[in-house]
Amino acid sequence: MKNIIRLFKFSKSLARYFVSISLFTIAIAILNQLYPLFTKGAIDQVSKIIGGGHADVKLVAIFAIAIFLSDALSTIISDYSGYLGDIMSIKLTKLMSQKYYNHILKLPQSYFDSELTGKIINRMSRGINQITDFVQMFSNNTMQFIFSSVFSLAIVAYFSWQVALMLLAIYPIFILLTTRTSSVWMEYQKKINNNLDIASGRFAETVSQIKVVKSFIQEKREMSFFNNQFDKVISTTKPQSIYWHKRDAYRRLILNLIFFFIFAYIFIETAHGKYNIGTMVLLIQYAMLIRIPIFSISYIIDQSQRAISNTKDYFEVMDVEPNIEDNINAGSLSVTKGIVEFNNVDFSYDTEKVLSKLNFVLDYNSKTALVGESGEGKTTITSLLMRLYEPSHGTILIDETDISNVTQKSLRDSIGVVFQEPALFSGTISENIAYARPDATIEEIISAAKSANAHDFISKFKDGYDSQIGEKGLKLSGGQKQRIAIARAFVKNAPILILDEATSSLDSRSEISVQDALTKLMENRTTLIIAHRLSTIENVDKIITIKNGTVNEIGTPQELSKSGGIYDQLLKLQKGHSEDMKDKLKKFDIAN
Repeated sequence: MKNIIRLFKFSKSLARYFVSISLFTIAIAILNQLYPLFTKGAIDQVSKIIGGGHADVKLVAIFAIAIFLSDALSTIISDYSGYLGDIMSIKLTKLMSQKYYNHILKLPQSYFDSELTGKIINRMSRGINQITDFVQMFSNNTMQFIFSSVFSLAIVAYFSWQVALMLLAIYPIFILLTTRTSSVWMEYQKKINNNLDIASGRFAETVSQIKVVKSFIQEKREMSFFNNQFDKVISTTKPQSIYWHKRDAYRRLILNLIFFFIFAYIFIETAHGKYNIGTMVLLIQYAMLIRIPIFSISYIIDQSQRAISNTKDYFEVMDVEPNIEDNINAGSLSVTKGIVEFNNVDFSYDTEKVLSKLNFVLDYNSKTALVGESGEGKTTITSLLMRLYEPSHGTILIDETDISNVTQKSLRDSIGVVFQEPALFSGTISENIAYARPDATIEEIISAAKSANAHDFISKFKDGYDSQIGEKGLKLSGGQKQRIAIARAFVKNAPILILDEATSSLDSRSEISVQDALTKLMENRTTLIIAHRLSTIENVDKIITIKNGTVNEIGTPQELSKSGGIYDQLLKLQKGHSEDMKDKLKKFDIAN
């Protein structure tokens, strides 16, 4: 419940809808109380005829009209309340989606390193659906049940305090019996949700890598994995359902027995003359009004348990604190030259140390290559520069300004990136090129495409720059996607550039076009390259070799080619043609 209240604090509009619906349900609860009273009045009048007296026919008609009007008014209020509930539900869905999405975008890269995409999506979907259902149920049903019970007990107490006391005693008995099943039920639900998350995570992975699945003919394997997870869900749901319904039957039988004694008491006391026929019918009707919410407590508690269990993961994600946040006094980064300095930088994943005492400088308008075996932390270094990760120790400076003292937006505005995988989005070519600057003019987009050697192939498409490229750019070739990604970096026009060199998997013709575009992109920029070809490394101004998570050597290609270090060894390996030498090059992510 505290999480529900927390959501309504975010939106006064939602709170107003909730209060309005609650007030309408209270009105319906009041109207429902009138039926037995009007019925009693009519029966009392009719009973006079049975006793040999005269009934007030006009009064009986008034009671009948009153029943109709209260029923009609209840219908109108109920439907309007339902309309408000639908609007509140969709607004709540939007609010929760926005809050979740916005929060997810703020979380550190480390969070996404350890979570499946499908899990993240499934938690949002499950949490939102369950909360909207619960809020609607609570506002439309629970509030009505509560006030209906209170009003009914008050009226029953006026006519018979004994019956009211017996009815009141049912509530603690039933709630105690119901809540005792909660902890066991929620343990089952936790297992169910975990298996559903695994299934959803794998489903998302399979869809995103469908080419791999089809190429390796693993459709049956993926389907089998998916089915196995749902088999686990079914095998857990069976004992959960059996446990719940056995307990529910036990509770309801106890209630049936209690109501038997209540009705028997009313009938016997009426036979003894304590109550007249009208009062007997009234007490029975109110007992039935109370019986409905009591028997509905099982449903309410069931929904409450589902809401708690199924939203737990949602709110756990919402409670994850971004560990990289702008300082209160953070200013905007102003890059004049683009000189980057790493000073005694350490970095650890959890408790595992990855980088230690990194000290190097990227000079203004220079090209620097990072070289090292796979897993030595080359990509992590670029992530630290973009502040996707935070150093455990040390500082990173740009033009002598500590990047932890500037806003993340201004920092990343100053850094352009071309990844090894182009990472395009569904949409048009122009939208992807202008991704960093949605306000870029078509002239700027075309200019960037020409600089990236992409304009010619784009112009051949039927819709040109308005061509849809599909998810992740699947309608484009590898070389085309890379040139779009390079054009995107041209539009951003940042003074610092990171290249996770993306030519190693391209054919020779595409590689020439991409490499030419990259060369133009690097002009007048401070560039850090994760190199995958020795030909690229040979043309840089400086090489930094990484070994055991720290800087091993720094120097020009000419200097390091004679040092006997990593770069010198790579040059010698390149001259060999044995499989062993090729394997050694692969350890450094270097294509021969």
